Amino acid sequence: MRNRMTNRQTLSRLLELARYEVLPTASTEQKVLDHVPRDVTVTVTASPGKGLEATLDLAERLAGHGYAVVPHLAARMISGRTELAEISERLVGKQISRIFVPGGDADPAGDYPDALALLEDLAALGRPFAHVGITGYPESHPTIDDDLTVQSMWDKRRYATHVVSNLTFDPGVIRDWVHRMRRRGITMPLLLGVPGPVERTKLLAMATKIGVGESTRFLAKHKGTFARLAAPGGFTGESFLEKCAPTLAEPTALVEGLHVFTFNQIAETEAWRQDLLGRLRG
Repeated sequence: MRNRMTNRQTLSRLLELARYEVLPTASTEQKVLDHVPRDVTVTVTASPGKGLEATLDLAERLAGHGYAVVPHLAARMISGRTELAEISERLVGKQISRIFVPGGDADPAGDYPDALALLEDLAALGRPFAHVGITGYPESHPTIDDDLTVQSMWDKRRYATHVVSNLTFDPGVIRDWVHRMRRRGITMPLLLGVPGPVERTKLLAMATKIGVGESTRFLAKHKGTFARLAAPGGFTGESFLEKCAPTLAEPTALVEGLHVFTFNQIAETEAWRQDLLGRLRG
């Protein structure tokens, strides 16, 4: 009984601290304004197809509406320190203090073959951002060995403030990965990546028509994941979270919130979060 109460309290805490990943499309700004409370952090993905300007522009507009925003600065899309300095000055000028730094899937546009190289230059520029997130891979990355992904987090620990996990649907994978991270001495807080509610036809249209963002690129590479997300009735992540709760409740896990991949199903994601919060509290 005590464990069940602890798990419920843990999930409530993480849902209260959830942030939403959105794709920078023409309708995203209005969807966020219509459905997302101002106390929910919004992260904006980057893709070679849309270009980094779409990410920066949406992040600035949402910041102007009072949101805490986290633009994704994909390392391979940035040419070098001069452009990075310009981007940093631009974002700081809009009171944006948080960024997320993935390597990105594009061929390098300049000096940054990976996220670490960009993070090193950010340090040389005086660490302009108070919060810097990096990617964690609970499951195998399509092009990077598992040992290297853990080593990569270790290498970045001096430059980052937290880890954001990519999607997985296996609570056992999360348990083993979190324990492995912590045994390795990676002590940065973790935001657990989970999918919001996804409706089959909308997701298919999103992935094939838009094709932007870390989340849709993930789906393109992981066909089994896509099939599970697109199953009839969609996938809310509730059962996954419940099964993960014992791991997430461990004090040594250092899980501080959720990173929700909305796939731009923004209204549905917020309705799901509020419904689940209500049931956990009730």
